[in-house]
Amino acid sequence: MMKRKLQPPIRSSSDSGFTIIESLMGIVVVAILLASIAPVLVMSTAIRVQSRRIEKATQAANTFVDGVKTGSIEAPSIKFELDPPTKEVPRDLADSLIDTDKMPIPVSKTDPKVNLYFLKTDGTICLVSNEKCKTESTNPFEEFYIQAAQIIVKDSNPNDGYRLGLRVYRGDVDFSKTLKASKDDIKTVESPITGTLGNKQAPAVERTVDIGNRNTTFQALCSRLGMVVINKEDGTKEYQPCQ
Repeated sequence: MMKRKLQPPIRSSSDSGFTIIESLMGIVVVAILLASIAPVLVMSTAIRVQSRRIEKATQAANTFVDGVKTGSIEAPSIKFELDPPTKEVPRDLADSLIDTDKMPIPVSKTDPKVNLYFLKTDGTICLVSNEKCKTESTNPFEEFYIQAAQIIVKDSNPNDGYRLGLRVYRGDVDFSKTLKASKDDIKTVESPITGTLGNKQAPAVERTVDIGNRNTTFQALCSRLGMVVINKEDGTKEYQPCQ
């Protein structure tokens, strides 16, 4: 009797596995996709980190301003003078901003030409020139250096108030290198839209706030801010004095 030889079962294409070449191609495709989205992930993380830092720096500036207004923080002793506005030499809103001419950049922690404060992690603020003020930063996200100065009008009296100029630097700023600040036509404040963690030598926040008391008059405020209006007919600037 003849025996039939059993034929091996025929496998369908759905039962077959991946070949080595197919596996390698899949790995290559995944690697290309990861490489293409990696810059987006890095940018997103950097923006988030930098935005958080600027938010913290803004909170530090607000804390300092509130402290000066309530008297819990001594007002800066450094003063820079402005000429009072006149019809011939008016002042516009751009003159209310701080720059390197109105407020020089600190060259060291103990620069005698500036008032430099240190905001600690616990929220306390002290003058760096004070021997008891510890300035070794352990958390650059929570600790900041605050440069402050009074901007006053020449021949003004204490009741006229002043404009408080502020720069907030990160706690890990390197004072052995040159610090940065805004000039007349160049803004150097750190931007949250950046592919890196920002330039620690540049201020995270720059701002001005007018400080007065119950005896400060509108005339004194106007003398500080200046009043400039634009003649809509010919586009020229015309000085409008305070009333």
